[in-house]
Amino acid sequence: MTPLVEIEQAKRDALAARGRFERTLADVQQRFQPGNLAEEAWDGVKDKSADLADGALKAVRKRPAAVSVALGAFALFLARAPLKRAARRLISGGGEADGIDSADAELSDVQIDEGVS
Repeated sequence: MTPLVEIEQAKRDALAARGRFERTLADVQQRFQPGNLAEEAWDGVKDKSADLADGALKAVRKRPAAVSVALGAFALFLARAPLKRAARRLISGGGEADGIDSADAELSDVQIDEGVS
């Protein structure tokens, strides 16, 4: 090959490489747009949550009694304040005392200063 032909070939190779680089750069810019990143993250969250739900379902099928006990304990934990009030009412002998219902009795525990200057 003559030097002139080699230079022309090098120019064509450089132009082809530049075209590949520009296409790759455009692809990367498209992928890193905030909307596309958020969509990919959301897809990942959906996939992970589906896997977790599947694992939970398998655990329930494998040990339904244990899961029932755990959910019951959790429900009791969440309802501990109303259960305490109900137990106090049962122990004290009724739901009403001296004509004041339980909601008014609970509010009377809080002292409100009215008109104090």
